[in-house]
Amino acid sequence: MTSSGVDVGFAAGADEAGRRVDVVLARRAAVPRRAAQDALVSGAVTVGGRRVRTSHRMLEGETVAGVVAHGIPETPEAEDIPISVRYSDDRVLVVSKPAGIVTHPAGGHNTGTLVHALLNLEGELSRRTSQRPGIVHRLDKDTSGVLLVARDDGAHDSLQAAMAHRRIRRTYLALVKGDLPALSGTVDAPIGRNPRRRTLMAVVSGGRNAVTHYRVVQAGGGASLLEITLETGRTHQIRVHLAYLGNPVLGDRAYGGYTDEARRLGLERPWLHAAEIAFPHPDDGRIMEVTDPLPDDLVAALGCAGLSGVR
Repeated sequence: MTSSGVDVGFAAGADEAGRRVDVVLARRAAVPRRAAQDALVSGAVTVGGRRVRTSHRMLEGETVAGVVAHGIPETPEAEDIPISVRYSDDRVLVVSKPAGIVTHPAGGHNTGTLVHALLNLEGELSRRTSQRPGIVHRLDKDTSGVLLVARDDGAHDSLQAAMAHRRIRRTYLALVKGDLPALSGTVDAPIGRNPRRRTLMAVVSGGRNAVTHYRVVQAGGGASLLEITLETGRTHQIRVHLAYLGNPVLGDRAYGGYTDEARRLGLERPWLHAAEIAFPHPDDGRIMEVTDPLPDDLVAALGCAGLSGVR
């Protein structure tokens, strides 16, 4: 790695033939895909000595060379960002992520992330990846609530294995448009990139398996408060599945939830909160349950909707 970026020089392997060059470059250089695309567009990285489109399909043996500007500091630094700790010991940490900040550094978010806030707390964090110290899972930028953090690499491995084997239970609360088709139910529908808007997700044929369970807590006035649990953890899963049902999360501009009712409730972000997480402790497997009360903006919107809900 140079001071300005990542030096790359490789020949495409047989397993990379037919794949987009920006995808291959991002993986090989261990950089965000946006950084790989910028390098290709600018000509800082070439294929066979020539500039190509980011959508260029690789041929086996084609050479890729140049420098990818990483644009993100190799190691994030601590920032004084207020954050509430819901549980802490020498192996794990559970914090309340505020709405409006991203979980970890990525393209366009080099400072002000939850990771920067975590680095300002006392105690160690797992360093499995330098850009995401301690991060076991993530929440969308505008979703608030509990997030699990590992303090050491052993804890990180244990918690990620538990996540992969569905031994971590995540419970969310969501205020959605309209009435649900039943008081409880399951959405089992594959999720992938939206073919018309690539920055969004959608229920698509051939997408990744995604399963969401819901239960109606309260309903009235054209809105329903749901308790939601996940079997899988796809990008935007709750928001996509509820929009698929025809009950988008109120306040969600991306998936059809920024309605007149959302505006009446004063919502400036999706009404979605990670309320509880239950996980096996890395030391002895005992189940830890940690909750996070609703933030004030969601409580206020719930009151305006005429629903008492829970705190």
